[in-house]
Amino acid sequence: MTNIEEILKTAKQLDASDVHLVCGLKPMLRIARDLKPIEEMDELEENDIYEIYDYFVRGNLDKDAVFKETKKLDTSFEFEDIRLRVNISYVEEVPTFTLRLIKSKLPKYEDLGVPDIVRRMTYQTQGLILVTGKTNSGKTTTLNALVDDINENQNKKILTLESPVEYRHKSKRSMIVQKEIGRGRDCLCYSDGVKNSLREDCDIIVVGEIRDRETMEAAIETAESGHLVIGTLHTKSCAETLDRLINFYEVRDQAQIKYLMSTLLKLVISQRLLKGKDGKLVLIPEVMVVDNIIAGIIRKEKISVSEIEDAIQSNSEKGSIGLINSLAELFVNDKITLEQAKAQIEEKNLEILNRTIMQLKIKKGNRN
Repeated sequence: MTNIEEILKTAKQLDASDVHLVCGLKPMLRIARDLKPIEEMDELEENDIYEIYDYFVRGNLDKDAVFKETKKLDTSFEFEDIRLRVNISYVEEVPTFTLRLIKSKLPKYEDLGVPDIVRRMTYQTQGLILVTGKTNSGKTTTLNALVDDINENQNKKILTLESPVEYRHKSKRSMIVQKEIGRGRDCLCYSDGVKNSLREDCDIIVVGEIRDRETMEAAIETAESGHLVIGTLHTKSCAETLDRLINFYEVRDQAQIKYLMSTLLKLVISQRLLKGKDGKLVLIPEVMVVDNIIAGIIRKEKISVSEIEDAIQSNSEKGSIGLINSLAELFVNDKITLEQAKAQIEEKNLEILNRTIMQLKIKKGNRN
């Protein structure tokens, strides 16, 4: 019989970010991006898996029904001072578990490596800010660090919509209300939560994930009505984020949504995480501040990815930061290798990367 609490304690001691529990394999930990088995533990058998299922579901009929109907379940769980985001799915008709360990202490915004322009944009009274990136790129941590900074420094009512709630915030200068999305929870879906926020006298609405047109429309309506909406999308770049937003809509509706995006969208940050030379994860940000130039590009009939990338790269005085600039700076500061930097961009941009590195080295040399 596998002791799930021993697995969780081991994961905490080794500073793992995730735990993977799959039938037929030893419990696996993800530590600084590498997967490592807990060697002293046995391979998980089917009866172990069902005991682990009972441990996390705890007889909750709603959760059990959701899992059996949809074959997946996202929920949160607390063990000692560890908070977990739990995903349960099926592999060959047997449950499998992916557990994300959430640090009890939220990192300070300034320690994450997120550019300060993102924090400063939260002082906007209305509009749309998007935090984007692939899975495991640190979006949730950035989002919650922003909420914590607002909570410390601004007097606002903040409503968060999450599936599940990961970090628990305590109200400080701001008032924070956190709602969990899902059957048997606080809201059935994100779009319902965003729409109802219009009746809740909120200043800032934080949407854990914008994954469909209905949620996007609700977010736009809320931003139009004088609120600041901060949301996340699973996209790998600022240009891809714009493309995703526009393609939520039919071609006949895209001109209107482009106009709304050009006026309501204030900033997009797209982030990636790489294992640095010291073995620690390094954040690589791309930031697009929507000024008149980028707003004009958004309104065009056909959006050009290269045109957006060029506008970001050349708009540093407004706070925009190109991916190439971020990579070059991290390489010059000895945080990542040149091979890692090159692997993040297309071959056609290698010359720009090399040129940017040379310019930064000259600047650094002049300062010294």
